[in-house]
Amino acid sequence: MHQTEAFHQRIDKALHNEQARTSFRSTMSGLMQKRAAQFPDNDELQALRDQARAIRAHALTRQPELLEQLEQKLTANGIRVHWAETAQQANEIIYQILHAADAKTLVKGKSMVSEETELNHYLEQRNIEVLESDLGEFIIQLAHEPPSHIVAPAIHKNVKQVAELFHQFFPELGYTENIDELTLLARQILRDKFANADAGISGVNFAVAETGTLCLVENEGNGRLSTTAPRLHIAITGIEKVVAKLSDIPPLLNILTKSATGQPITTYFNMISRPRQPDEKDGPQAVHLVLLDNQRSSIRMDEELLDTLRCIRCGACINHCPVYVQVGGHAYGTVYPGPIGCVLEPQRLGLEKTGILTSACTMCGACAEVCPVRIPLPKLINRLRAESVNAARSEAHINGKGSLRKLTESQAWAIWRLLYASPRNYRLFRWFATRLRGLTPTRLGAWTRYRSSIKPAPRSLQELAQQEGFDHE
Repeated sequence: MHQTEAFHQRIDKALHNEQARTSFRSTMSGLMQKRAAQFPDNDELQALRDQARAIRAHALTRQPELLEQLEQKLTANGIRVHWAETAQQANEIIYQILHAADAKTLVKGKSMVSEETELNHYLEQRNIEVLESDLGEFIIQLAHEPPSHIVAPAIHKNVKQVAELFHQFFPELGYTENIDELTLLARQILRDKFANADAGISGVNFAVAETGTLCLVENEGNGRLSTTAPRLHIAITGIEKVVAKLSDIPPLLNILTKSATGQPITTYFNMISRPRQPDEKDGPQAVHLVLLDNQRSSIRMDEELLDTLRCIRCGACINHCPVYVQVGGHAYGTVYPGPIGCVLEPQRLGLEKTGILTSACTMCGACAEVCPVRIPLPKLINRLRAESVNAARSEAHINGKGSLRKLTESQAWAIWRLLYASPRNYRLFRWFATRLRGLTPTRLGAWTRYRSSIKPAPRSLQELAQQEGFDHE
């Protein structure tokens, strides 16, 4: 099935899911209000955005040397570093680490990069039990669904659906629709897993090159348990998450949490620099970090598209997107939805596979207005739209350039250029268009599915002005 047809089918399905749309609208409105409440002083907000942008831009400029420094520091601290060019390589590396440690069960903290590599599926095929410990991820794991949001993965489900899901898998625990009781049930289920798991896997929000520190932001404590209770901890992250100094973290953390969930700070902020030491009572005996490229180096080669990699995964652009709030994350059909998904996924997977996502944008600019690191998302989406239909003029390192180009559409624009480049041709076209307006087709593709067809006026504005005695010059 062509990507356009599949995309339209997913959108149609999403638009007919009233329950999910109600959940999106309610939750997004709440997150927008909470974020706004955290930034009462606009001047202070803009200064913080400028600072966060500068930190991320500086790190991307120095990325090769910072990654080398990060590896040196982590290795000196006792953490083993692994490099993966592709998602497949990352999964293989993690499996080999688990196999060498004879690890059969593992608990996972929230990690979008592991969603990117489809790590759970890969490990389960090799008889390793994987349990998502984040409550939202745990819910969608039970439902066999991908995340619908990068921060709130189960945002599309209401309390009743979660209650029924828990009762289906854990009938012995009883049925309840009380949110606090459901949370306690999940805690009861997960606690034993934390205590007995052979390994834990987590993502990384920021990796500090100066000190060799892995920073994890979370609210539930599951990330802390996943990284300290098991004897083995494996962290996985994209290479763009590196920052230069430990002093870069406070401003990034400040704007990340406020932009994501409207919190002044999350409940937990974990800083991991080494495995358990002989005089310490807890912590893993071994820590590994997998640094994933997966097209990030290719994105970095383009001076304009490089801005994509500044993203700190707060989800603010998604929360404020008028398209996302109507269709939700699953309609995009990719790991990363919303405005950041429209920019990242076509570069990561190729325009021939996901270029159609760039059409899921109204160019309203809301995403750029709230992005904490000032990524010009509409500008990048527009650039990718151009790349998808015009391969000949581009030197960009993007797979699938020109793959969405349509002959009829390109011919129509060629005719438009011919008419508008010549005053004589334009006047001639205008005369025929007004006199032959009755021949205007009533069906103009998707435009007329919900709108009336566009029909020229009986007389042009210039002709009307002449009738009133105004000189057309």
